[in-house]
Amino acid sequence: MLVGLFLILLCCSDCLVLVSSLNDEGFVLLTLKQSISLDPDGAFSYWDSSNETPCSWNGVGCLNDIVVSVTIPKRNLYGFLPSSLGALSGLRHLNLRNNRLFGSLPFQLFSAQALQSLVLYGNSFSGFVPNGIGKLKYLQTLDLSQNLFNGSLPASIIQCSRLKTIDVSHNNFTGSLPHGFGTSFSYLEKLDLSFNTFDGSLPSDLGNLSSLQGTFDLSHNLFSGSIPSSLGNLPEKVYIDLSHNNLSGPIPQNGALMNRGPTAFIGNPGLCGSPLKSKCSSGTLSASSPSLLPFLPDDHSPGISGVYAEKTRGLSKSAVIAIVLGDVVGICLIGLLFSYCYSRACYPRTKDKMGHNSDKGKGRNECLCFRKDESESVSQNVEQYDLVPLDAQVGFDLDELLKASAFVIGKSGIGIVYKVVLEDGVTLAVRRLGEGGSQRFKEFQTEVEAIAKLRHSNLVTLRAYYWSVDEKLLIYEFIPNGNLATAIHGKPGTVSFTPLSWSARLKIMEGIAKGIVYLHEFSPKKYVHGDLKPNNILLTQNMEAKISDFGLARLANIAGGTPTLQSSRMASEKPLDPKQPKTVTSEIICSSSSNTGTCYQAPESLKVLKPSQKWDVYSYGMILLEMITGRFPLIQVSSSSEMDLVHWIQLCIEEQKPLSEVIDPHLIQDADKEEEFISILKIAMSCVHGSPERRPTMRHVSDAIERLSSSSSSSRN
Repeated sequence: MLVGLFLILLCCSDCLVLVSSLNDEGFVLLTLKQSISLDPDGAFSYWDSSNETPCSWNGVGCLNDIVVSVTIPKRNLYGFLPSSLGALSGLRHLNLRNNRLFGSLPFQLFSAQALQSLVLYGNSFSGFVPNGIGKLKYLQTLDLSQNLFNGSLPASIIQCSRLKTIDVSHNNFTGSLPHGFGTSFSYLEKLDLSFNTFDGSLPSDLGNLSSLQGTFDLSHNLFSGSIPSSLGNLPEKVYIDLSHNNLSGPIPQNGALMNRGPTAFIGNPGLCGSPLKSKCSSGTLSASSPSLLPFLPDDHSPGISGVYAEKTRGLSKSAVIAIVLGDVVGICLIGLLFSYCYSRACYPRTKDKMGHNSDKGKGRNECLCFRKDESESVSQNVEQYDLVPLDAQVGFDLDELLKASAFVIGKSGIGIVYKVVLEDGVTLAVRRLGEGGSQRFKEFQTEVEAIAKLRHSNLVTLRAYYWSVDEKLLIYEFIPNGNLATAIHGKPGTVSFTPLSWSARLKIMEGIAKGIVYLHEFSPKKYVHGDLKPNNILLTQNMEAKISDFGLARLANIAGGTPTLQSSRMASEKPLDPKQPKTVTSEIICSSSSNTGTCYQAPESLKVLKPSQKWDVYSYGMILLEMITGRFPLIQVSSSSEMDLVHWIQLCIEEQKPLSEVIDPHLIQDADKEEEFISILKIAMSCVHGSPERRPTMRHVSDAIERLSSSSSSSRN
């Protein structure tokens, strides 16, 4: 018995040694494991108390054996957050997103004053956010979105002056924003307060958030009052959303608030002015416009009340009778009008033997005057659609897309384009289209799915789309190296750039040609691009050309956008430069007064509404000329005259100017490629011929470029 007791004591002493070998931070983390009642994915299965430190545990990161991060996302954990985590003095990152955690945030958590990121979105936390959050002087990321938090934001949050991201969307927060909210966060890049019940007026100091890069979303709250004009001071590339509040008054037209689509302001019945359809009445105009204020009477003018009294002094008995009789007659006329409309338009409609509508017989009553508009009933059925993947490799959902960091990379008449970086590092390009056209979902769906089937190495891939009444999104693969316009001319505002080599230009020319040939000959609908230009030729890291925006104008039209239509182009009314060759047979559609994009459009587009493949051939020829000359499509030949690139080349040929004066100066170093330069010029000039019938097909052009590229490659080798 004594031997057995000794063995038991020996085992227990070994156990005590093993347990006591775990350091203090390990014991703190074990309280987190104990607070989790359900761990279906085994996130804590390797959290072993026999270790000396928790640094080897799943989800735990250490620096010099000190716990600096606890990251356990998407593991279906069910439980609460223990207050003991605040004892981790070196903790910098706590990420427990997309679990099933509940309860309140323990105020002791904010004793971990080294915290730099607190990410708890996608759980069921509730209650108030403790005022102790102000202790987190190093906090940069605060994401409490998609929980059940309530109460107002603590005033102490403005002490977290290093915050770069504040996302508390989809909660039950109430009250107004803390005083000084806009002036306290000089580093803030993203602010998302959407889908709460914040109220009060928008602080004017929000315009001081000059470091914003991605999102400024205050939508779906109860903010009231006018929109401060100071919001125009926000960076122009920021995605601003003030929709679905109780805001009122005119929308300021300055800075970042200009050129915004209506989706940024819809759902505020009191708002008026551009870009909304509701115009501002004189009573809602800003008092800062003195020219619109009524003149006040001076000392020599009769008082307003006196004038009104004179006009409303007692009415005679006959006048009162006349007014009453007039009202009765008016009511009778209105009644007769409604009765006539009903009798003419609300009747049973049937089909006669020939299949035509008949006014007689039994059938479904259909009141044309008062029936509910068909588009309205359809739009009610098409209220919301989820993200629709068009690619088998799409591994993200709408929630992840909306959570991602977004940066504006382009604006046009067909919406804004964002660079979107998902949490797992996947980068996408997202284009926002118009907010109207909800009754045309089926048409949009058919068109977008047809475009998604176009797969070629020189076409940008459409990966998914999203449709709702208020939002239409097209999600593309992201092409990282900018567009061809920037590669040729450099980025606006920068002095120096790395010019394209001749071999890179040939590679790009060949890629564009192959992409257009695919659209013209191998796509199911024999697509015509119709708007080919350097801005929508994107470049990969390996300088492969990727054509974008094909089919975009039609999609924007269906979605309710306002794309620039081909038929809206106008020829320049300026007289031709006297130096231009007399043999020119085409009309000039490119001038300083026209849209730059029209410089790439074929002359016949002024007269013919429907694009043809020969339009794309002309546009491709213009791109070749721009690439080989390094010049813009519109050339300033003197202080008072300008000439488009096609006519300038023709003039150079007539005047027999040396090739060195025609090609891009950056290509002078490739003087041994003179024959190739001339070959490309010949191909380009055949593409921009004034007569569409005399232009080659893209198949012939592509074959010629491919032969030239192969010959050039073999000569280099």
